[in-house]
Amino acid sequence: MAPEGNARPRSVGAVKPQILRFTEPLRFRSGAVLDSYDLVYETYGRLNAAKSNAVLVCHALNAAHHVAGYYADAPDDVGWWDNMIGPGKPVDTEKFFVVGVNNVGGCFGSTGPKSTNPATGKPYGSGFPVVTVEDWVNAQARLADRLGIASFAAVMGGSLGAMQALQWTIGYPERIRNSVVVAAAPKLSAQNIAFNEVARQAITTDPDFHGGDYYEHGVVPRRGLRLARMIGHITYLSDDAMMEKFGRALRSDQISFHFDVDFEIESYLRHQGDKFSEYFDANTYLLITRALDYFDPAAGHGDDLSKALAPARARFLVVSFTSDWRFAPPRSREIVKALLDNRCDVSYAEIDAPHGHDAFLLDDPRYHSLVRAYFDGIFERL
Repeated sequence: MAPEGNARPRSVGAVKPQILRFTEPLRFRSGAVLDSYDLVYETYGRLNAAKSNAVLVCHALNAAHHVAGYYADAPDDVGWWDNMIGPGKPVDTEKFFVVGVNNVGGCFGSTGPKSTNPATGKPYGSGFPVVTVEDWVNAQARLADRLGIASFAAVMGGSLGAMQALQWTIGYPERIRNSVVVAAAPKLSAQNIAFNEVARQAITTDPDFHGGDYYEHGVVPRRGLRLARMIGHITYLSDDAMMEKFGRALRSDQISFHFDVDFEIESYLRHQGDKFSEYFDANTYLLITRALDYFDPAAGHGDDLSKALAPARARFLVVSFTSDWRFAPPRSREIVKALLDNRCDVSYAEIDAPHGHDAFLLDDPRYHSLVRAYFDGIFERL
């Protein structure tokens, strides 16, 4: 039990990350191999006797295994989807056993670029393999094996996490009964790839990047990371959300006629960039954005998404948000159409929300009620 002063209503409470070591080599889609690796994960709730109530939550770009609850020694470090997962919440941990994992290539404990390469005794750095969504899902399946989970009641995620939830239905159709795909796209548009490339260029052209081996130089490419985060953050918010929150408000009463911070939105973006550069690894950012670029299940099927999703046997909940211009609703409807072409059981909702792509992380009563109802249905079928 957490101390009473730290108690959070309807929270899973104080949690602890766990780590599993895997010694069976992991072969990447690129052909590269990791002989051994660690995965850091957290769990919430209890696995039932039939081991049928497990839910895997896949993280997006800058998140990780810390999905819900808080740490006893850092009560303000709340899980990134804590409003969605917990006792009495849409994904109710009194009913489900929820698993959050930090993917391979990450920077929050799982083996990644800043981990020590046993062959050299130095950080992997630029030598870490380029990862794909398929690689992540394969590693997650091994984690499920170790946890004794033969089949997930659901795999869910938003954005890049949703791509993983979709890949599960293709790569392991017999091991997933429901796929919850939120704020997703079946592949990135050219515009999205362009945003990612500009962000990567901000990092790789930072003088402190040193070709990805900055660890050996005792520096961090903070300027590049800061710019990458600022670019990304602009794409996560809608124009309306920015205007409502900041408008054209100045930090002082009048224009200052300089190139430092003059507008509140500038101050906000710099704050977000500074904060991000303090905790996220630059090489991991490169890897994750490239995994986003490469995800395209239809590519091996003549660009026919219906053929790509033919193996799927799961039920689906697909959710989009009207103001999400990065992964706009028509992209979710592409997924829905392809699933219907395969006679899959699909529920689709387009939520009228002003917040942009980040809407999947926020408290929207209609969105949360929808997810709650869907998971209630899953629980009834356990």
